[in-house]
Amino acid sequence: MAGIIIVGAQFGDEGKGKIVDYLVETLNVEHVARYQGGNNAGHTVVVKGEKFKLHNIPSGVIHGKVCMLGNGMVIDPDVLLSEIKGLQARGIDPKLMISQLAHVITQKHKNLDGKDTKIGTTKRGIGPA
Repeated sequence: MAGIIIVGAQFGDEGKGKIVDYLVETLNVEHVARYQGGNNAGHTVVVKGEKFKLHNIPSGVIHGKVCMLGNGMVIDPDVLLSEIKGLQARGIDPKLMISQLAHVITQKHKNLDGKDTKIGTTKRGIGPA
């Protein structure tokens, strides 16, 4: 089975989400995986005139693809559930696979994040997790 890998080589905001969305629309893609990161990242895509802002789930979800969140993901359960509910409210039933080795953000992580520094953190618990 062939695969395509999209990786950012800068500091984020390179347009990876838009590229993935384009490839999902134009190729016969069954799965879309995100291997690392947290909800501090985000991507906005427009599909059939509708704007979607996603933070955890890959944009393939909009096209009914199976989306996988891998070992390197740092997941805030509340944020992920909110994203799922937002998609469901728009008629999209996410097909998700989440690695049992993905990291889970707790309130303790959020409390620790940014405690010693004021710069370089989104205070979402991603660093400490």
